[in-house]
Amino acid sequence: MHHHLLQSLRLCASTGNPSYGKTLHALILKIGLDQYGALPNTLISMYAKCGLINHAVQLFDEMPQRDPVSWASILTAYNRANLPNRSISIFPNMFIHDHLQPDHFVFASLVNSCAALNALQIGRQVHAQFVMSRFSSDDITKSSLVDMYAKCGSLDVARAVFDTIRSKNTISCTAMISGYAKGGRKSEAIELLKDMKVQNLFSWTALISGLIQSEHFITAFHLFIQMQKEGIKIVDSFILSSLIGASANLAALELGKQVHCLVSKLGFESSLYVCNTLVDMYAKCSDILAAKTAFHSTVKKDVISWTSIIVGLAQHGKAEEALSLYNDMISTGLKPNEVTFVGLIYACSHVGLVDKGRDLFKSMVDDYGLNPNLQHYTCLLDLYSRSGYLDEAENVLNTMPFEVDEAVWASLLSACKRFGKTRMGIRVANRLMGLGVKDPSSYILLSNAYAGASMWESVAKVRKLMAVIDVKKEPGYSCVHLGKETEVFYAGETGHPMKNEMRVLLEDLEEEMRKRGYVPDVSFVLHDMGKQEKENQLFWHSERLAVAYGLLNGVPGSVIRVVKNLRVCGDCHTVLKFICGIVGREIVVRDASRFHHFKDGKCSCSDFW
Repeated sequence: MHHHLLQSLRLCASTGNPSYGKTLHALILKIGLDQYGALPNTLISMYAKCGLINHAVQLFDEMPQRDPVSWASILTAYNRANLPNRSISIFPNMFIHDHLQPDHFVFASLVNSCAALNALQIGRQVHAQFVMSRFSSDDITKSSLVDMYAKCGSLDVARAVFDTIRSKNTISCTAMISGYAKGGRKSEAIELLKDMKVQNLFSWTALISGLIQSEHFITAFHLFIQMQKEGIKIVDSFILSSLIGASANLAALELGKQVHCLVSKLGFESSLYVCNTLVDMYAKCSDILAAKTAFHSTVKKDVISWTSIIVGLAQHGKAEEALSLYNDMISTGLKPNEVTFVGLIYACSHVGLVDKGRDLFKSMVDDYGLNPNLQHYTCLLDLYSRSGYLDEAENVLNTMPFEVDEAVWASLLSACKRFGKTRMGIRVANRLMGLGVKDPSSYILLSNAYAGASMWESVAKVRKLMAVIDVKKEPGYSCVHLGKETEVFYAGETGHPMKNEMRVLLEDLEEEMRKRGYVPDVSFVLHDMGKQEKENQLFWHSERLAVAYGLLNGVPGSVIRVVKNLRVCGDCHTVLKFICGIVGREIVVRDASRFHHFKDGKCSCSDFW
C-alpha cells in the first residue's frame, strides 16, 4: 500500500495534477500514514511540482520530525516557485531547530538559490560549508556551483570547480559554456563545446544565446549555421528567439525574416515567446507594418505582446495607434507593466498630449501600484519639453527622486533654445556645466546657449574646457540595408568605389534643396573652422552617404532603411526631409535615440529628438 501511494504521488507530480494529489493526501490522512516513511517528503515534492507552494510549506511546518530529505524537498519547492530568497532565509533553521547537517541534495538546492539571486557572497559561504562536509566530492553539487559562479560572473572560479568534477556531464559543461559565452570569452566557450563528447541542442543554445547576450551577434549566426551542418535538431524554440533578438540588435531585417521563415518551417509560430520577439524584432528593424502583422497573428497575447507593439508604435511616432491599442489591452483584463507606461508616455510626447501623458503617469501609480523609474521621468520630461511646458519640466527635474544625467539636462537645454527661453536656458546650462560634460554635442549646446545670451566669457570658458579635456567625438557611421546587401559608411569617407556618383547625386540634391529654401546649419559642427569648411563637413555626414547609396542602388520606389550609431544632427535631419520630398521616396533612419520616418517632406518625430 505504501509503495503504491508513493508511485501515485510521483505520477501526480510528473503530470502536475493537484486535484488527484489532494485526493491521495486525504486518503493518506484517513488511513494514518501521513508520517510514515517517505510519504511526507513525497507529498511536499508533489505539491511543489503542482505549483501549490503554500500546501508544501504547511506540510513541512507540521512535520514532527524532519530529515535532510525534508529540507531538500522544501528548498527545492521554494526554488521551483521562484522564491529562492526564502530558501536562503529558512536554511539556518536546519541547524538551529532541527540540529541537522546538510547533505549533498540540500547543498545543491542552496547553491541553485544563490545562482537565482546572483548572491555570490552567500554562495561562497555555502561552497565553504560544502568543501568541509563529507559530501565534498559530490559532482551534482559541483555542477550547481559551476552554474552559480558562472551566472555571478566569477568565470575563473567556475572553471576551477569544473575541473574538479570527475564525471563531467552535459549539465556542467553547458553551464560553463554559457558562462564563458555570456562573459564574452568566446574562444574558450567554443573550445569547450568542441571538447564535449556529446553535443546537443542545449549546449549549442548555451553557446549561441550566451554570445548574443555578450553582443557577439555575427559569431552567433555563424555558429548557428555550423550547428545546422552538424545535424542538431531544433526541438526547442529558445535558440530561434535568441537569433531573432540578435537580428533586432543588428537591425538586420532580411536576417530576421530568414529566422522567421525557419520558425514557420519548424512549427514554432504558436510559441508566445517567439511571437513576442518577432514583434519586437520587426519594430526595431523599422518595419512597423510587419510588427503589427506579427502582433495580430499572435493567438493568445500576454502583457509582453501588447507592450511590445505599443512601444514599437510609439518609437515609430504612431501615437494614436499606440494609445488605441492600450485601451484594447485594458478591455481584455490585462494589467500594464512598467514598460507599457514607458511606451505610452513616450507616445504622448510625439503628439503633444500633455494632459493624457500626465494622467497616464498618475494612473501608473494610483491605479496599478507601479513605482515610476528614471525612464518614466525621462519620458515625462520629454513630453513637457516637446510641448513647451518648460517650467513643469524644470520642476520635475528638480524634484524627481533620481540622479539626473547629462543627456536629460542637455535635452531640456535644447528645448529652451527651441522655445526661446533664454534665461531658463542659462540656468540649465549652468547646471549642465556643473555635471562635468562628456558628450561633444552638449558642448555645442552650451556654447550656443551662452552665445545666444551674449555671455562671451562663458562661451570662451566652454571652448577652453573643450580644448583642455580634448573632446573626441565618436566616429559617426551609418548602415544602409538593401535586401541581402548591407553597406557601411563613415563620416567623411572618401575611399568608396562609388564616391563620385554619390557626390554628384548629393550635389544635385543640394542644389534643388537650396532652391526650396535650404540653408546649411553649421552650428552642429564642433570644430573651429570657416563657414565653407563646416558646410563641407556636413555634406559628408554618414547618413547622407548611406541615403545616396540607397538611392543609387536600391530597388526604385522601395523604402530606404538606414541605421546610425549616433543621433542624427539637426542639419542632416533637415536635409533628409528635403530629399524624401524631392525623390518621392520614404526614408527610415534608426539613430541612437529613436526612429525617424521621412516621407513627403516631413518626419515622424515632429522635428524634436
